[in-house]
This record gives sequence, C-alpha cells and structure tokens, in this order.
Amino acid sequence: MAKKILIILGHPNKNSLNASLANSYKAGAEQSGAEVRQINVGDLDFDPNLSTGFDSMPELETDLVKAQESILWADHLVILHPVWWGSMPAILKGFVDRVFLPGFAFKYRENSVWWDKLLKGKTGHIILTLDQPYWYYWLVNGRPSIHTLKKMTLEFCGVKPVKVTTIGPVRKSGDAFIAKKLKEVNKYGARMI
Repeated sequence: MAKKILIILGHPNKNSLNASLANSYKAGAEQSGAEVRQINVGDLDFDPNLSTGFDSMPELETDLVKAQESILWADHLVILHPVWWGSMPAILKGFVDRVFLPGFAFKYRENSVWWDKLLKGKTGHIILTLDQPYWYYWLVNGRPSIHTLKKMTLEFCGVKPVKVTTIGPVRKSGDAFIAKKLKEVNKYGARMI
C-alpha cells in the first residue's frame, strides 16, 4: 500500500523558495510511489483568528474541513515554512490554531491535566528556511518555531517521530546552494521521510 503524504506549505507566496522546496519534495515522493496531497495555506479561504479560544469555536470554513480530512487521510505530514521573527508566518499559525482543535487533534480528559493524542500513528517532517545559520537560531534564539510546531503542536497531538530539516542562511545564498537544497529535499520525498 502506498504511503500517504500531506504537504502543508506555510509560506503565503506560491513563488517562494518554500514553494519550490514543497514541489521538489512532492516530485520525489510521487516518483517513489507515494500518494501526495498538498495544502497551500496562503490559498485557503478562512479566518486565521481563533477569536474566542477553545471556549466557543466558530464553524469551520470549507477549506479547513478539507484540511482536516487530508490530515486524517495522511500517514506522514510535511510542513514547510520560513522563519519570520523567530517563528512561523502568521497565516500558518492561524491555520494551526483553527485546524488542530480539541476533538480533532487532541482531547482533554475530564477532571485531569492529561489529554488524548488523536493523531497517533502519523509521522512528521518540518522543513524550514532561515536567514541566519542554524547554530545561531539554536544557540542564541532557542529554536522557537521548532519547539512550537514540533513539541507543542505535532507531538502534543501524537505525531511522532517528527524530523526537522533547517535550510539556511538562504538570504544571499546563491543559485548553487539553492539547487543543492532542492535536490536534498527531493531525496527526502523519495525516501518518504
């Protein structure tokens, strides 16, 4: 049975390096026989603001219902995003807030501090681009977007293991560097990791 992969592009610009990386991953995965779906978060029609928190959640827009269906369908989630101000773009954060909801991605236990992880059995891969060297992002800044997306979102909901690939610094990196990284990401797709 073919592995089912969902690629979530968290960069709002379809002409970005992140979009090229997503396309490269997808091509590699499809060449290896995987079934692949892709969500371009910037193309979705939804309100990214979870204005009342989990107290009274608004009805999900059609694009978010389809996103949840694709997440449930997938064996492996691949999320690509640039690091902006140490974190993910606002549209991706809004997507996470509106899609990874209680009852869908996790469920609080009654009279307990614990929760059930409703996305168990899935694996993940976060691919992010940086304008700084990874060592600086890690040692000086503490890798906030990795911690938020890997630990506090995906693993919180049961997605495990979650591989992380950082690409950077991309600013002023040159064509040879970009070509090399596109090839590497294509290989990740071919290996379906």
